[in-house]
This record gives sequence, structure tokens and C-alpha cells, in this order.
Amino acid sequence: MHDNQSRRAFLKRSAALGIAGGAAPFVTQLAAIGEASAAVASDYKALVCVFLYGGNDYANTLPPYDQASWDLYNAQRSTLAHSRASLAATLLNPAAALPGGRQYALAPTMSGLIPLFDAGKLAVVLNVGTLVRPTTKAEYTAKSVALPPKLFSHNDQQSYWQASSAEGASSGWGGRIGDLLQSGNGTSALTCISASGNAVYLSGRSSIQYVTGTSGPTALINGASSLFGSATAASALRSIMGGARTHLIENEHATISKRALDLYAQVNGALGGAPAANFTLFPTGNSLADQLKIVARLISVSQELGAKRQVFFVSLGGFDMHDFLLRDHPGKVGQVADAMRAFYDTTAALGVADKVTTFTASDFGRTLTQNDDGSDHGWGSMHLVMGGAVNGRRFYGTAPAIGTNTADDVGQGRLLPSTSVDQYAATLASWFGVSSGNMATVLPNIGNYSTTTLGFV
Repeated sequence: MHDNQSRRAFLKRSAALGIAGGAAPFVTQLAAIGEASAAVASDYKALVCVFLYGGNDYANTLPPYDQASWDLYNAQRSTLAHSRASLAATLLNPAAALPGGRQYALAPTMSGLIPLFDAGKLAVVLNVGTLVRPTTKAEYTAKSVALPPKLFSHNDQQSYWQASSAEGASSGWGGRIGDLLQSGNGTSALTCISASGNAVYLSGRSSIQYVTGTSGPTALINGASSLFGSATAASALRSIMGGARTHLIENEHATISKRALDLYAQVNGALGGAPAANFTLFPTGNSLADQLKIVARLISVSQELGAKRQVFFVSLGGFDMHDFLLRDHPGKVGQVADAMRAFYDTTAALGVADKVTTFTASDFGRTLTQNDDGSDHGWGSMHLVMGGAVNGRRFYGTAPAIGTNTADDVGQGRLLPSTSVDQYAATLASWFGVSSGNMATVLPNIGNYSTTTLGFV
């Protein structure tokens, strides 16, 4: 019993090191030794989180289009607003109109996503944000209800989005989904995969994220087949690194090292069978596209890797635009749209579009009112969900009132979320195979909501 507890403590500390980004590659490359899973899948599904670090500006990503709403939007950011004429080509025409004649468009540089929306492969979720429980403006003002800690703080809200807990969380909801489903995979260590370094989102209580580069897995000892020109020496080094030890900590170190070496060989070998001709749709000079390309390559060899359920994480930074919003934001969201469109088209060409659901996330939205030529930290925001299984060409959630001093505004056009991250995540988790009985394990606050799934997938 004592040895088991020590072993688990070692693994838990190793995971914490990985989250902090200070661990050696052999730690960050590994998934945990799997504990008993609560679910076993027979088909394949993948969830792909696209995290926009810095807090994406919701108002210029999904600008209001109907004349009355656009006038209110323009009044709050007269030098930052997209002109109504420039939005005509990206007007979203949903299957079911929003109440009150409300209309939205995507930013002009996101035009590549319009065909996906029109084809029912893209949905928009309105006013999503971190909450502990449903919250009214009166409750927020009176501080009579529990709120996420340190609202408007980058680190804490990134963590709360990804983990339902403030900075320092040891597991995220993507990793906790992995905990439940990893034993159904041939290699449990390939359940939670990041192409963007360590993220708490993918850290589970038993599963630990596997981190890959955009060109493929990162090799220990550079994947060398020889050492000082000797294949025998290289083999001996691997044996030394992964050989069994009598000391508990040494043996765990060796076990982890061996697994990392084995995983590199397994993943690298499988990717060698993914023809480059299958991945030509991705744009160059786009770091998000590079990450989604390796995700697509890994999905294409999921059968060879024995994977039934995989959770992926990719990200793009630079969205903290207190300045130069009009100059810089169009290019950023254009990169997101181009990368997501290429990813969807590639999954469609591979015949797995209905098995892959991609969704956006970000620290928070931003203020509707402009601060010189930028916007400040906010709360609720708008998000996109994409995939062949998505019930698209629709808006989900409630369209917020536009302006300041509204029932949806907690100051400067900061949106009080009407849909929680928990509800957003529960909808995705349910599609992925998490049962209602296990949902609270993934999302501890989900019991606070009467509506737990939103129907977008």
C-alpha cells in the first residue's frame, strides 16, 4: 500500500511539473498509467480545442449586422467598428432567425467559414463565459452569488476556462474526459495530445497529455540510431535509460523514459504512413494551421495507433489587443478561419469529418467600448463549433443586448455570460461519450444548471 501511494504521488508531481512547463521532455511527452475507465468506445471520435490566448474581441469577430444593432455597436466603437457594407459578404443566414430581427456577420477576413456555416457544419454559440452557477446582473452587483475567481485576469480565466478552477489547477476538463475514456485506446498515453505545449486543459487526474511538435513527436536523444557512430552504444543507452531499478523513484524515472522512447517510435512510425499528399490544404505562415495539420495527420493514423477517443489542444496567441485592434485583429481572426477551414476540409477528404468536432475558446471576451484604439478585458464572448456532427447553420444561446448599462453589461460592454463554459463543455463531452452520471466528474459545477446540454452537436 505504501509503495502504491508513493508511486501515485510521484506521478502526480510529474504531471504538475508538466503543467508548469518546467519538466524534462520525458515527462511532458507522456500520458499517465491508466486507471480503470468508466467508458469504452467502439467507434472513433476526436475533440479539438482551439484556444485563443489573450482574450479575443467578440464584437469585431461576430459584429452585429441588422441596422439597429449595428448602430448601437458603431456608437460604442466609432473608430474600431467594421463598416456595415464590409460585413455584407459574411452575413450569417441561419436556418432559424434570431428573435427581434437580430443578425450577425463574421469578420470580413473570416469569409472562408461562410460555406461551412451555410452547409450546416458550423454553429455559433452566443455569450459564453466562465460561471460557477447561473448569475443575474443584480446578483453580480450585490455579490450574492459565487463567481469565478479573479475575473478579467488572464491567467486565472484561462485556467477557469480549461479546468473549472483558478490558476494552479492540477487537471482540466479535457484531461478529465480522457480519464474516463483512455482505457478504450490501444495506447492510453495517446488520448490527450497537445500541439501547443503544456495546457492544464489536457491534464487529467490519471491521464497526462502527450506533447507533439508541428512536424511530429519530439524525440528523446534526438531519435538517434547510433551513439558516437555505434548502434550498439545507442541500444545500450536506451537499455540504461529504460531498464528496471530497485529504487522506487529511479524505477519510475526509467519506466517513464522507456515509455517516451517507445511512444516516439510508435507515433513516428505511424505518421510515416500518412501521405503528405493528404495534407496540402493548409496555408503556410500560419502557426495555428501548422498545429491543426499535425492533428489531422495524427487523426489519419488513429487506427494504426489503436485510438478510439482523442482530445487535442491547439492555440494561437496575440489576442490581448489593448492597442491596434483595427490593425491587428483582422489578421488574427483570418488566421483562425483559414486554419479551421483547411482542417475541416482535410477531415472531410479523409472521411472523418463527422467524427471530429472542433471548438474555439479564449480567456474572456473584451469590452464593447473602445479604449483609444483597442479594447480591454471582458467576460462573455462568442464561440464557434465546427464539424460534420455539428447541428450547424444555427445560433445557440441568447443574443445579448448591445451597449452599456444593459441587463447583460457589467461595465463598458463587458458581457455577463448567459451560457456557461460548463454547459458548452458538457455538450461536447456528451457527444464524445461521457455519460450524464459521469458529467460531474468532468465538470464539478454542472449540477448548478437546469439545462446541461445545448444541442449544437
